[in-house]
Amino acid sequence: MRIDFLTRRYSRQGLWSLFLMCALPLHVWTMILAFRDLSWLTDRTNAWDAIGVLAYGLVFAFIESIVVFLVAAMLGFVVPGRWAPERRVGVMSVLAIALSLWAMLEQLYFLANLQWPAFIIELLIWSGHPLRTLYLIEVALVAATCLIPVFLVLLSNRAFKTLQAAIERLSLLAMLYLVFDVVGLVIVVIRNL
Repeated sequence: MRIDFLTRRYSRQGLWSLFLMCALPLHVWTMILAFRDLSWLTDRTNAWDAIGVLAYGLVFAFIESIVVFLVAAMLGFVVPGRWAPERRVGVMSVLAIALSLWAMLEQLYFLANLQWPAFIIELLIWSGHPLRTLYLIEVALVAATCLIPVFLVLLSNRAFKTLQAAIERLSLLAMLYLVFDVVGLVIVVIRNL
């Protein structure tokens, strides 16, 4: 009974594809941040320490990928049961990628030390409730950029087929990052012996 409930929601291949799509943006961002910091790390200490930092980052990205995958898979049980397992994987993949991109943009905002333009700050102050207005705008923007692709995947067969093709292509890249995770884990174990 329990297995039947699970197989109606996900296929084994679908769960693997969902995991890879949850892992991909996290690993890409980890690599970007690691290579951004690699030069000053090698200048400050040595190349082995820089590789160690990259290895720790990859292991952490793998653990984070598992957590994001589990959350996405559990959310897949909340959506209607009449959705085909492939469409459920597509929707959860789109949500995972879109929310990961928003998390990256938030970190980039602070890493690049960006500032809001003065006219936006003045508009927020003029509203009388700047923080509340800012949160409402952010929630509306994140909801729109997450829900529009979801509805496209649900309502358009063409968008769904395009997404499936993209998932197949991106899965190869995500598997390469998983190989890097194994190498990173080996490096972390060697460094801690």
